[in-house]
Amino acid sequence: MSAQMPPLPQSPILGFTKEGPLYILAFRNGENFFDVPFMDALEAALDYIEQHHPPGTAGALVTYAESSKVYCNGLRLDIFQKVGAKYFDQSQRVLRRFLTFQLPTVAAITGHAFAGGCMLAMAHDYRVMRSDRGFMCMNEVDLPAAMAPGMLALVQAKVPNPLLFRDMILQAHKFNADEALRVGLVDEISPSPAATVEAAKALATRWSSKAIKAGVVYGYLKQQMYVDAARALEHGGMGFSTKVKLTAPPKPKL
Repeated sequence: MSAQMPPLPQSPILGFTKEGPLYILAFRNGENFFDVPFMDALEAALDYIEQHHPPGTAGALVTYAESSKVYCNGLRLDIFQKVGAKYFDQSQRVLRRFLTFQLPTVAAITGHAFAGGCMLAMAHDYRVMRSDRGFMCMNEVDLPAAMAPGMLALVQAKVPNPLLFRDMILQAHKFNADEALRVGLVDEISPSPAATVEAAKALATRWSSKAIKAGVVYGYLKQQMYVDAARALEHGGMGFSTKVKLTAPPKPKL
């Protein structure tokens, strides 16, 4: 680590380390729901990198879950009921920041990624998925819960074709690693959690050099690539989520 960089911010629910050019975020928040402290910790880590990453140097961001069961289970409707629109605003801001982040990003999907957790994985530039266990699934139709326009736009921007988008949103199809690789939702698969993290680090290292010359342009390019999703996440509000009575659903059967 450069001597000029201040200490990395630490949290009991989010590990933050640096390995060469890589910034590593380890989720330690149980099933890694988007509760407010977890989102605050994610944003603090992103703030740190944006403020302190040395210009003209290689860099990339890797996320993974220390739990062997769940990468991220997304939003908590019970918190939304208590906090209101501010909770949705923060969750969409977090997704937007990952989507347009100034460095290459790689999600090591070491467990299930449901709903907002699937969105978080999709917000990364690249994804490596564990092949021995876990699903990617947008299960809002089964909750039921309407999705904010920005969240739908994020998924739509990252899936290869309209039929796959239909199956994800209207069927709540659970994609295992082999399926996810075949349809283009992930870039690589690996046989275990540890192997998945190592593969994600290798992929991130491979592309970390893009930050050397690109600098902030890397983030600008992503803002243009995903302009509709980025705008909807920032300005689209909650959409039909305001018209549906939300109840905290039972946990999905994993």
